[in-house]
Amino acid sequence: MSDDTTVTPEDVAVAEAAPAVHAIDPATDTVARTLASVEPRVGVSKPDTILVADGVQRRFGGMTAVDVEHLEVQRGAITALIGPNGAGKTTFFNLLTGFDKPNHGHWMFDGKPIAGMAAAKVAKSGMVRTFQLTKALSRLTVLDNMLLAARGNPGENLFGSLVKPLWARAERENTEKALEILARFKLDTKKDDFAGSLSGGQRKLLEMARALMTDPTMIMLDEPMAGVNPALVQSLLGHIQALRDEGMTVLFVEHDMHAVRHISDWVVVMAEGRVVAEGPPHSVMQDQAVVDAYLGAHHDTDLGDDALLDPAVLARLEAEEEKR
Repeated sequence: MSDDTTVTPEDVAVAEAAPAVHAIDPATDTVARTLASVEPRVGVSKPDTILVADGVQRRFGGMTAVDVEHLEVQRGAITALIGPNGAGKTTFFNLLTGFDKPNHGHWMFDGKPIAGMAAAKVAKSGMVRTFQLTKALSRLTVLDNMLLAARGNPGENLFGSLVKPLWARAERENTEKALEILARFKLDTKKDDFAGSLSGGQRKLLEMARALMTDPTMIMLDEPMAGVNPALVQSLLGHIQALRDEGMTVLFVEHDMHAVRHISDWVVVMAEGRVVAEGPPHSVMQDQAVVDAYLGAHHDTDLGDDALLDPAVLARLEAEEEKR
């Protein structure tokens, strides 16, 4: 398995073939125009919400990890969830997706209550997540990892599995679908490789591809850029934008503020378990309290599409950040 930050020839090929990353233009983007009329304040209502959370609390002993009074996520938008380490972002993700249980609170997804629902049922409802530490099954091939995520396979039934005509057609269709999605992520040439042999960025792409096998309405990405070498950053960003452009809702946790600025329609800031600010990227990143606490000295750096891909630019910013 290659190191997560090592740039391999395969990574470069994937990056070169990735969807183009484009800056969001409020004048032409439907979601941006819709959200332009929304007041940038905590708990504000959105025109068309797909996820609404109220009074969500999670305590560990005497510490409150999450305390979100009210949050709405706009349908069809890319919403970034940012904040320092320990702000409660991943815990909040775990609660919403059924991987943890709250002490208090409820939330609705697509008009239906899902609080307390098991993770598998949440995924079946159309809200699928990825993880900061990828969950690809290393000793299975890339294609087998994809097929595991397919829904409604009659071969998963004990008795049905004994009768090949009952599941052969579904398996064939699922394989065709998996190969199409892998081709979209430029992983089709890796279909017979073990997932454990992929680079860190390729495993992130595989997780995103596997999530699409479930035909989700909303995809939640937990730090998709973490541990990814610069050659694959654009690929991930381009695919996230492509999901939004196809009508999917995206909620993602991220520490890379340049990525957040570049692709987000809306930004939610958490600190000490609470939502302390939300609004469009330009509004949130101009909030001096947010800038001082979370974004650092480079919040106003305007990176174009080419600069975002340039490892020299990324290395310079990282070196400057280490000196702070």
